[in-house]
Amino acid sequence: MERGAIPIESIPGGFDLQSTLESGQTYRWDRDDGHIYDRTGAYGGTAWYHTVVDDEFIRARQVDAHLEWTATTDAVPLLTRLLRLNDDLDAIVDATPADPLIDEAYETYRGMRIVRDPFFPCLVSFICSAQMRVERIYEMQHTLAREYGREHTVDGRTYHAFPEPADLATVSEAALRDLKLGYRAPYVKASAAMLADGELVPEDLPNDYEAAREALTVLVGVGDKVADCVLLFSLGYLEAVPLDTWIQTAIDEYYPDCDRGSYAETSRAIRERFGPYAGYAQTYVFHHLRHSF
Repeated sequence: MERGAIPIESIPGGFDLQSTLESGQTYRWDRDDGHIYDRTGAYGGTAWYHTVVDDEFIRARQVDAHLEWTATTDAVPLLTRLLRLNDDLDAIVDATPADPLIDEAYETYRGMRIVRDPFFPCLVSFICSAQMRVERIYEMQHTLAREYGREHTVDGRTYHAFPEPADLATVSEAALRDLKLGYRAPYVKASAAMLADGELVPEDLPNDYEAAREALTVLVGVGDKVADCVLLFSLGYLEAVPLDTWIQTAIDEYYPDCDRGSYAETSRAIRERFGPYAGYAQTYVFHHLRHSF
């Protein structure tokens, strides 16, 4: 195992690991203490988190002004990519229009970053997220990884990578239903098969955000909101604003003029209000409202 630490002062605009990993963006990082997330919404925790990505095991925590890590490889490039440590948060905040709700969210959770999850785990997570509590989404992802993902033994413990599209494409719908995916089972299987067959290649998506969103909706079980989540939390389209329940609540209470009666038009209006890094503003507002509630 390799070990190291990244000084927080070297990360432009600061960093908060707990807020980043416990803000509903990702379901592929686990806390070592077994808690799914801190229900208090506390800022700046020191828990260890771990994941398996690119067939490498990574474990990280934030303490004493450092992001400490242990891993089966040099984790700095992976952490920089997965947690977007190169994003200049000060510049992002400065580019966001002044707004009381957004300003309050940025002040409360400053240092939270957008994640860059691997595409397929992110896709499956948000296909499974419809009308589902956070605990159940985690449970589904863990079960899929345990049953069909590659095993990695580290310090005597077994961890699992998330399965590849080809792995789930060959699983029967009944078997996926047995894992409590419910009506989502055929969506996961069909989308996995499409990706395994090359019917959609994430790297070939258009640079234009709205065109990329439309392209993603060819996958089974992927509507505009799921597509926006994948674009934002995996593919780096930082202008994407998933219109989930919390953001719709924000629109109703704070930005009623942005409600244009359709997903596409409301999305355009709220993106214009939130600025060029609308996805960052959305994620801060989502996390802030959820914990304020």
